[in-house]
Amino acid sequence: MFKLVRILARGATARASEEFLDRNALLILDQQVRETRASLERSRRALAAAVAADLAEGRKLAEVEARAADLETRAVAALSGGREDLAREAAQAIAELESERDAIRAARSRYETEVVRIRSLVADANRRQAELERGRRTAAAAEAVRRMRVNPGPGELATLSEAESTLERLRELQQEAADTEAALSEADPGADIAERMEREGFGPHSNTSADAVLDRLRRRAEAA
Repeated sequence: MFKLVRILARGATARASEEFLDRNALLILDQQVRETRASLERSRRALAAAVAADLAEGRKLAEVEARAADLETRAVAALSGGREDLAREAAQAIAELESERDAIRAARSRYETEVVRIRSLVADANRRQAELERGRRTAAAAEAVRRMRVNPGPGELATLSEAESTLERLRELQQEAADTEAALSEADPGADIAERMEREGFGPHSNTSADAVLDRLRRRAEAA
């Protein structure tokens, strides 16, 4: 029995964990997208630094080769001038420069291979990041629609179904008001046409006008 209770407890914990992840999946995805974006930016910066370092090595290689070529020209001139001692010193310096040149070339070759590999990885990461962000936008839109369709929890916005029900009730109330007004008009037959004929000048006016009052005052004045 105790073993069964432990199994049930683990099952309840697992289900609660899954439900928590489901409810917060979009929030988790947002944070993961931010972290992968930051990681990709660090990779881009590392690649840029590697390329810059390789360019610096290239400039150093060019300087070494130029110095070696200059010393070789001078050594030949020294030999022609009978200064084998100077030519020997130049030859020793040229040998050291050529060793440095070969080491730089080998290092640049390895470096270039690594840069190509990193550049390929960054390009793939760029593509996947772009797909991830497009997918995140689509998921956010779908989640917003889903939330409108499901029953909201406490404090959440109303659903479309609730808004449609409110609109239907409002229309019913407006129709009831219109029906009531029409019924009242029908209860006093002829009232509407009488008002219209009065406005057109047919028959006596139900409301006293200023002209009528003035005529009455004139008649009283004449009688006096």
